[in-house]
Amino acid sequence: MKITAAVCRGQGEEFQIEEVNLADPRDDEVLVRNVGAGVCHTDLICRDQWYPVPLPAVFGHEGSGVVEAVGKNVTKVAPGDHVVMSFMSCGVCKSCKLGHPAYCAQLYAANFAGGRLSDESSALTDGSGARINGHFFGQSSWATHSLAYERSVVKVDQAAPLELLGPMGCGVQTGASCVLSTFNPEAGTSIAIFGAGSVGLSALMAANAVGCTTIIAVDLKPQRLEIAKSLGATHGINAAETENVVEAIKDITGGGVDYAIELTASPKVFRNAVDSLGPLGTVAIIGAAALGTEYSFDMNDVMLPGKKIVGHIESGNLAPDIFIPRLVQLQQQGKFPLEKLVTTYKLDEVNKAAHDTEAGVSVKPVLVF
Repeated sequence: MKITAAVCRGQGEEFQIEEVNLADPRDDEVLVRNVGAGVCHTDLICRDQWYPVPLPAVFGHEGSGVVEAVGKNVTKVAPGDHVVMSFMSCGVCKSCKLGHPAYCAQLYAANFAGGRLSDESSALTDGSGARINGHFFGQSSWATHSLAYERSVVKVDQAAPLELLGPMGCGVQTGASCVLSTFNPEAGTSIAIFGAGSVGLSALMAANAVGCTTIIAVDLKPQRLEIAKSLGATHGINAAETENVVEAIKDITGGGVDYAIELTASPKVFRNAVDSLGPLGTVAIIGAAALGTEYSFDMNDVMLPGKKIVGHIESGNLAPDIFIPRLVQLQQQGKFPLEKLVTTYKLDEVNKAAHDTEAGVSVKPVLVF
C-alpha cells in the first residue's frame, strides 16, 4: 500500500515528506494506522548517525494508532484495537525469557539495523522500488501507517487519548519505569533528576506518584524548572546559575539524595549525579551519548558509601505489556498528566518539531495524523 512518511536520506539532513510503499503484514506483523508519534532525542541522534542506522530510513519509535490488519498468526490484537507501539526484542534470549525484554541480547539488531530481525528485509520502498530502511524500533512510525510486530504492540483502553499515548512506548516509559521498576523507592525518599525534558519529567511524575517527598529537578532552562514544579518537584536548581550543584543538593537533603537520574548524556553532569548521592544511594544513567563516550568518578566515593551505578533503558525490568497499561491508568486518573508535556505538530511539520526539540522549545513534540 502507498503511505506518506518522513524520510531521512542523509546524515544530518532535513526529513523529506514522501509517498512510499509499505508491504502487507507478515504472519507475525500488525498493520497500524498511526494517530500520533512522538519525536524523541533518539530519532535525532540516529539522523545524525551517533548510532549508525542505515540510510535512507523512516524513523519514529513512539507510535500510537488503530490496528487495521493482522498477520495470520497474530492473536494478541485484532482490527479496531487501539495500540501503543514499543521497542522490539527477540523473545528467545535469556533476558527476554526472564521477562526483561528491554535488555534483549539482540536489542541493537532488533531496533536500529533498518530491517526485520528475522531476515534483515525492509517493508518499505520508494517510488522507484529502491529500499528504504524501516522497522526502526519495530515500527518506523513517522508515517501514516506502520508495520509493527505482534510482540511490540500493546493494546490500550479505547477511552484513553490515543494521540497522546505514543511516547509511552519509549521516552515516557523509560523515565517512569526507572523510578517505578529500577529504583522502586519507598515513600519519603529523595531523588534528583538531572535534565527536565520529557523523560526526566516522566520520572518526576512517577516519583511524585509513589510518594518521594524531596524531588529535585536540575536543568538549564527556567521554564522547564517551572514545569517540573507544577508536576510535583519540591526544588528546582538552575545549573546555569548555581555555582556548585552537588553542594546545593546536599544542602537540601542534609547529605545527599537516595536516588539520582542522569538524562543529559554529559559526562560532567553524570559525575555530578554520582557525587550528589548519599550513602547507599543509587544513580541511573539514561541519557543517550555518542558511542564510545566515557565518564569518570572517584572510586572510593562509590565504594565506601556503598553507592550503586546502574544503566536503565525502556521499560527496565518490566515488559511493556505490563507497564504501559499501568501508565495509561495513571494518566486517566490524573496522576500522570502527560498532556502537560505535549505539543502537537502535523507530519509535514516534522522538521519544526525536530528543531523545537533540540532548542528546548517543546518538551515532548508529538506528530498527529
